[in-house]
Parts: sequence; structure tokens; C-alpha cells
Amino acid sequence: MLCCFLVCLSAAITDISGKWTGPITTPDGNQLQLNYVFKVDGDTLTGTGQGDGQPTDIKEGKISGNDITFKVYDDNGEVIPHSGRYYPDGDSISMNIEAHGNKFHATLKRVADK
Repeated sequence: MLCCFLVCLSAAITDISGKWTGPITTPDGNQLQLNYVFKVDGDTLTGTGQGDGQPTDIKEGKISGNDITFKVYDDNGEVIPHSGRYYPDGDSISMNIEAHGNKFHATLKRVADK
């Protein structure tokens, strides 16, 4: 019973389901707001990601403890890998993104439901 409790507690701690947002600075110095909707099922992460275009599906999403990885594809089919870490104390995600030969970092904050 204790083992079951610990597994359930671990799943609750790393549940990042919901809406998240945060800015990145583009190579030309402009800021771009990123928006994500995460859905967690066990160690699988799905949902959508959106930058300056239409929302795109999250692919190959995985959660291991507080670490997350996933991919999205741009309008041209180019893969954009994401890797990050959830920080429960600050309810934030530190996200590293590689896109079009550039590396970006964003701090995502949960969007409160209204």
C-alpha cells in the first residue's frame, strides 16, 4: 500500500497538465511568446505548442521525474526538439529549444484557468 501511495504521489508532483506560456528572444532581438497545452498520461506527454503560427501537436513527449522532452514540427516539417525541467516550488518549467540552427531558452509559467 505504501508503494502505491508513493507512485500516486510522484505522479501528482510531476503533473504539468494545463496551459503554459513564456517568451524567447529571437536572433533579431524580438520577443516571441510561446504557448503550450500539456496533457500528461503516466510518463507520456501530449498536447500542443504554438509560437508565431498555428498550434502544432506535441510528438514523442516523455516525462521522467521532473524532466520532460518532446518535439514539435514547424510548417515546413522541420523538427524542433524541446527539453526541460519542471520546478514544482516555483510552478515553472525551464525549457531549452533548438530551432532553425539556433538554441533558445524559455521559462514557462502556468496560465491560471479563468
